[in-house]
Amino acid sequence: MKGVLLAGGTGSRLYPLTRITNKHLLPIYDRPMIQWAIEAVVNAGVTDIMLVTGGTHAGEFLRLLGNGHEFGIDRLSYAYQERPGGIAEALGLAERFVDREPVLVMLADNVVERSIRPMVEAFCAQPTGARILLTEVAEPEHLRHLGVPELDEEGRVVRIEEKPEDPPSRYGVTGIYCYDAGVFEVITTLVPSARDELEITDVNNHYVATGAMSYDVLEGFWGDAGESIDAYYAVNDFVRANGANKD
Repeated sequence: MKGVLLAGGTGSRLYPLTRITNKHLLPIYDRPMIQWAIEAVVNAGVTDIMLVTGGTHAGEFLRLLGNGHEFGIDRLSYAYQERPGGIAEALGLAERFVDREPVLVMLADNVVERSIRPMVEAFCAQPTGARILLTEVAEPEHLRHLGVPELDEEGRVVRIEEKPEDPPSRYGVTGIYCYDAGVFEVITTLVPSARDELEITDVNNHYVATGAMSYDVLEGFWGDAGESIDAYYAVNDFVRANGANKD
């Protein structure tokens, strides 16, 4: 299985902290944010990784990470996204790297308390379709900023609604996904959204429509450190007090 870490974007929601650096290089407690994502992926058993980034600070990742061996990575590759074209477009840049293998995709501003290895192992046991990681969210106002799955009576995902005004469940879709190699064919069929981006929710809804979507519900804390300034500091506070990526 290959791993793809998505560390692009303009970081506008963390401005002015991101005026002079990529948001994934900002500190979360005692290390740059990107290192927590690397640790999560490596601890899940995935050590052949591509980092997709963009903007004017992309070279700083090479200075920080080098060949990745210091962080438990066997092979670290890099790709450059020339413009903010969406998560699905960024993933599409990794097609040749993934080379028809299953792929674990993680947005590098996601921080989790518990290991994602159970999700990865569940997907690897039957690596077809897609598998997403959900988190239970108590506040409806927070769900309105996330992708939210609608579940049927048997607990199956019937659709995922992006930023719903009336959330159809109490679960949010985190930025952690497993896909079979067919995901790149799906990406070629996407139409840009109103934001002129290729949306990962459209990829996920393709798998839902074909009956090939599974999910796990994350135990413990999940935070999107790039969601807002308040969220960034909340993630910092949690990690300082409790750590992250624990078995």
